[in-house]
Amino acid sequence: MHLNEIKLARETIKDIINKTPILYSPIFSKINNCSVYLKCENLQITGAYKIRGALNKIRSLSDEEKSRGVVCSSAGNHAQGVAYASTLLGVNSTIIMPKNTPYLKVQATKDFGGNVILHGTCYDDSFLKAKEIESTNNSIFIHPFNDISVIYGQGTIALEILEEIDDVDVIICPIGGGGLISGVALAAKSIKPDIKIIGVQADGANAMEQSFKNHKLISLNSVNTIADGIAVKCPGQLTYNIIREYVDEIITVSDKEIAEAFLILCEKHKLLAEASGAASLTALKKLNLNNKKVISVISGGNIDMLTISSLISDGLVERGRLFCFSVELPDTPGQLQQISSILSELDANVVQLEHNQFKASNRLKNVLLEVTVETNGIEHIELIKSTFIENGFKINQMY
Repeated sequence: MHLNEIKLARETIKDIINKTPILYSPIFSKINNCSVYLKCENLQITGAYKIRGALNKIRSLSDEEKSRGVVCSSAGNHAQGVAYASTLLGVNSTIIMPKNTPYLKVQATKDFGGNVILHGTCYDDSFLKAKEIESTNNSIFIHPFNDISVIYGQGTIALEILEEIDDVDVIICPIGGGGLISGVALAAKSIKPDIKIIGVQADGANAMEQSFKNHKLISLNSVNTIADGIAVKCPGQLTYNIIREYVDEIITVSDKEIAEAFLILCEKHKLLAEASGAASLTALKKLNLNNKKVISVISGGNIDMLTISSLISDGLVERGRLFCFSVELPDTPGQLQQISSILSELDANVVQLEHNQFKASNRLKNVLLEVTVETNGIEHIELIKSTFIENGFKINQMY
């Protein structure tokens, strides 16, 4: 039954939705000793997979329901999907977004025709406000994940994957509320029962992972992750039930690990993904997938410039490409030149330097030097540290 409904959803949305490319990744394949492919939903209309479920749901509404308008709560991608689909179909849409939603996502939602209201600090706060508006205005609430029509729309991703690469062993999906992985699992397991479906959550927003392990739905008091697209405190009962039956494993990853995967994706594939979109690539290093054919779903690419900058910096640190240290020096001529000479000999490019007498423990005699250098990896950093020790300098690694 589920597979037929997902196939019907594909017919419902195929005139609008992009069949996004699946790209082989030499770099992630090499790092993880398996064949890794990227399902690039970051190249989807509206920049994320969410338009699939939103369009399928809104097109399923009666004319009377459409006349009442729709309302939704979202950290960004579902908001854009609902706004785009609603405008396309001539339906009024009200979108409740957390106040800390990146500007890019807020403005894009407005550009797609949504009436945006900023409320709360996370998805769940916005959800309560949206339900209030639903009740007051008699609008139709479009849930971002706990709705079977939305789930069927997201499941069309799996149809595209298995039609193109029918011998895939594993599909990895990021999880927030669970709509994406629920749809993918329903479709993929119906077509290929032995396929593995693995979910990944940020360790600061792991409600579904805890629910999966404890065999009951668990909500968090708060969430804390750079991956705002999967920062959900309360996952859905419907999605939990599907995940419990059809998903094989859920793991968690740190924000630093996400930043590292983001950097590799940018550098090696010239592709931009938001933090939640890169999460499925982050999971690869924690899974023993030797010689397996793996699809990582890059769920979205809606990311603002400031977040890009932060992720790149964090990724460079995680990859050993930036090294920051401090050293306390006698406040005498020639000390700074000696530090510079060592770094020059080791081909460490200085990108930032601060020479501050007031930060030294002995302000009368010493000065504290803080240096950030561009490096070639962890081994290069260790060489720099050992060389300073050999030359009598005691340095403190800051990151």
